[in-house]
Amino acid sequence: MRYKEFTIEGRNAVLEAFRSGKTIDKLFILEGSVQGSMATIVKEANKHNCPISYVNKERLDNICVTSRHQGVVAHAAAYDYATVEDILENARSKNEPPFIVVLDNIEDPHNLGAIIRTANLAGAHGVIIPKRRAVGLTATVARTSAGAINYTPVARVTNITNTIKELKEEGIWFVCADMDGQTMYNLDLKGAIGLVIGNEGDGVSRLVKENCDFVATIPMKGDIDSLNASVAAGVLAFEIVRQRMS
Repeated sequence: MRYKEFTIEGRNAVLEAFRSGKTIDKLFILEGSVQGSMATIVKEANKHNCPISYVNKERLDNICVTSRHQGVVAHAAAYDYATVEDILENARSKNEPPFIVVLDNIEDPHNLGAIIRTANLAGAHGVIIPKRRAVGLTATVARTSAGAINYTPVARVTNITNTIKELKEEGIWFVCADMDGQTMYNLDLKGAIGLVIGNEGDGVSRLVKENCDFVATIPMKGDIDSLNASVAAGVLAFEIVRQRMS
């Protein structure tokens, strides 16, 4: 399947996209343009928790395709988002304890696509990403997932920490990847589990880490101290698979 990036340009087009319910991953607005219909667009964006970036004219000209942006460009998702409930229902329909991959501000679309692919192959029931400060379901993500995006639901939430707290009430335990945890082989990762992978540079944020039940470290013998986020996700995901099969 081929995926296309959806760029929406112009005030009326962007406003209608919001009102029609289309998922907008990010909105770019010309600095200083806050009057008239632009104020209405900003109001709609805030209503839908859509991240807004105020940029200069040169940046906006580079983003747009037609050069008729009228001071606003929107990037729409290349693929529909699921809900957290969809992910839980996926587990229930298979009569399996939930296995969810939670991503704390992954910014590289290639990493997100690779993690979705890994999640599918590991039998995870879904992936959860945040709405802000993270990449959404772009065409690059869809392509990198190698088709897994068609089978593994991806939910986008406003607050990762709050989502973890809510899923704990469903009986799910959470393990995050970090350098100062216990060796992953010494942890009990069977049953209902959520695997949390942090940002490429900063790792798992403090609040998210504090709300995890376990902190897992991947044993490494080399000269550098960290793995790529998608590789770390793969290593831990298949340790969970190994334990769930045992």
